[in-house]
Amino acid sequence: MSENSSQDKTEQATPKRLADARKKGQVPRSRELSTAAVMLSASAGLIFFGDEIATGAVQVLHNGLSYERAALLDPREPLVAFQTAIGSALLSLLPFFAVVLCAAICAPAMTGGWSFSLQAMAFKAEKLNPIKGLKRVFSARGLLELAKALGKFGLVGGVAVAFLLHFSGDFMSLGTQDLNMAFSHAASIGMKAMVIFSAPLLVIAAIDVPFQLWQHAKQLRMTRQEVRDESKETDGNPEMKARIRALQMEQANQRMMQEVPLADVVVTNPTHFAVALRYDPEKMGAPRVVAKGADLVAARIRELARENSVPMLSAPPLARALFSTTELNQEIPARLYSAVAQVLTWVYQVKNVRRDGGVPPDEPIVDVDDELSNKDRS
Repeated sequence: MSENSSQDKTEQATPKRLADARKKGQVPRSRELSTAAVMLSASAGLIFFGDEIATGAVQVLHNGLSYERAALLDPREPLVAFQTAIGSALLSLLPFFAVVLCAAICAPAMTGGWSFSLQAMAFKAEKLNPIKGLKRVFSARGLLELAKALGKFGLVGGVAVAFLLHFSGDFMSLGTQDLNMAFSHAASIGMKAMVIFSAPLLVIAAIDVPFQLWQHAKQLRMTRQEVRDESKETDGNPEMKARIRALQMEQANQRMMQEVPLADVVVTNPTHFAVALRYDPEKMGAPRVVAKGADLVAARIRELARENSVPMLSAPPLARALFSTTELNQEIPARLYSAVAQVLTWVYQVKNVRRDGGVPPDEPIVDVDDELSNKDRS
């Protein structure tokens, strides 16, 4: 079985794949949720604004049937009356339309959010191919949609039959009532019918929404190779990244080595660690580590120190403490002031002997807290 087959797509979609799918307009959508939201909002709109809508309709009808003969003979008057009637009707229906429109816009955001994609709107000739259209109709997805439609029809149809049977007496009594009462009673039955017919749509939406989310996630699943390839495209080739890091470390070491000839002293382990210190009382509050390293880097620091006559002191506890507690170009911690002060005093004595001659001073025995000297971060 090849790794690119659907059976191997076991990895969840990465954020980049989800973003690319959204750009193409591929987001989870539930038409059942949108239908249920529009129907329920329309029912709520009729319940809350039904009286205003009915009053407006009656007023438009009354005005339309209350023309005088002179107004009918005026060629401009019917057009003006028609425009007035349209305006009045739209004004009375505006709150109802606003509620329905809000539901139609907000319902999709409950699943995949709002998405506007020019790629999805682009013309594709394959969409006009009748063979591919038939394949979509008779595919597993098409059969599933057919089953959903039949199930929805059966559920809503069953509720409708039950409603008609339950309110059959009310329907029959409408003919015995006067016009105003019959109109009000019919409107009440109609609003109840919309609410009851919308209820099954909520059940269908509650089933369809999780299914659409699952199906969308399944369609965007990736193989492990696709995840690796995407990682390479996003973050770069691992081998190239390692090479770049190696070059960056090499450049950093070169800059660090340029500081060794300017150091006041190099404290060694004597072979495992080497730390170069510099102190300028006018610019620094405390001695600063200008170079440090272990093993081969430490050997290179010692070599440069010898070539440039930088004093070197073998003080293993202090070398370990400086290496583990202080980063490059940082001042030493206060707990090492006393030990480093002993070293710098010895350095100044060595420099005086080199300049004026005399007996070289003995190397100091530097005491360092065991906790600091054993804190090895190498």
